[in-house]
Amino acid sequence: MKPFTDEDVEIYIQSKVEQRHYLVSKAVEEVQKIIQQLTTEISYKAVRFQAISNSGIHNENIKDQPALLAKWSAMLRRKRPFHPSIQVLAPSQFLITVPLRGLSGYRECQVRHWRYYTVNGTKLLSSVRDPEELHQWLEVEQFSKSLQQWHEEDVNIEGDLVPAKVLIVFRELVEKSIVSCNLSNKVTVLESFSSVVRVAVETSESQVEVELVPAVEIPTCWPEKARWPRCLKRWPSQEKVQCIKSLGFDLLARSNYHWQLCFSRAEYILMEGLDEDGGCRMKCFRVMRQMKEDVWCAGNKPVITAYHLQTVLFWTCEKYPRTKDWRCFPEAFLRLVQKLHKCVSQHFLKHYFLKNTNLLKYANTSDLDLVASKLAVFLENPVFCLD
Repeated sequence: MKPFTDEDVEIYIQSKVEQRHYLVSKAVEEVQKIIQQLTTEISYKAVRFQAISNSGIHNENIKDQPALLAKWSAMLRRKRPFHPSIQVLAPSQFLITVPLRGLSGYRECQVRHWRYYTVNGTKLLSSVRDPEELHQWLEVEQFSKSLQQWHEEDVNIEGDLVPAKVLIVFRELVEKSIVSCNLSNKVTVLESFSSVVRVAVETSESQVEVELVPAVEIPTCWPEKARWPRCLKRWPSQEKVQCIKSLGFDLLARSNYHWQLCFSRAEYILMEGLDEDGGCRMKCFRVMRQMKEDVWCAGNKPVITAYHLQTVLFWTCEKYPRTKDWRCFPEAFLRLVQKLHKCVSQHFLKHYFLKNTNLLKYANTSDLDLVASKLAVFLENPVFCLD
């Protein structure tokens, strides 16, 4: 492999990475302002939904616990540009979680195994399939406190909170609120083959596609199925592990029957202070993300997103925990790209917290193979594209 020089890297960062950072930060700020206005209107119309906040702190369970609130606020004061309610999957593809209100005191328990209903409530002769590891059923009785509205038939079937029904209610509220907020010139609800809610948001520079996802925030416990950290691992530190697990997880409404586990607060904190030892982990990540968007996997709906790259980074940090492993940028960067190439080539990338979940399981294999071939070309001749 031909090594690239420090000068090559700095030129690439200044001409590409910094420009990308400016444009995406501006888009996030504009989109956040619009969606905050939209969700504020939704929260006026329906008590079950909350407006997104600037702080990333929505759940009353966090606000009512001073220790958790202080810990989370301290993390946010470090001023990373994006809070965890917004995931930038690509420069024109965002995911924003919209918190649900009136569900508190969550506890894990043995829920009944079989379900015999459709999302419309029709009886079935055979049971609905079991959830995969990244998903779970959710019964309203798993919460010690719940608003009466969560027991109503528009979202509840036989005691289950059904994501598809929550999304139907939410979509109607989004459509009505766009009109009542006079946002029709800025926000358009997109057609979808599934129940997910996607909108197109016009910013000053471009159009951004945003998936709006109702989320049950569970900041008071860590899911049993997430057996993390793994034994005898030196990264992250025990202090950070304790902080992460104390902030819990979320459940997202993104499918018909099952709620998706989400660890956005945990991932946010893992990215915080990544290079307190003077390493180049974040620099490697930012350059890899830029190369992915420019060369390896461009487009508005890429098969490999920033979330996949972040997961590759976590696995590599865990495998190479020592400070000296992240001193030399060319060596560390190529190691990271090699890990990405291996995952894409094998169509297999383990979720960082749920090791039996393959994040590429449903990805288009032809698209993955094309990305793998481009990564192979780069690894043979590591040159940054400045065009």
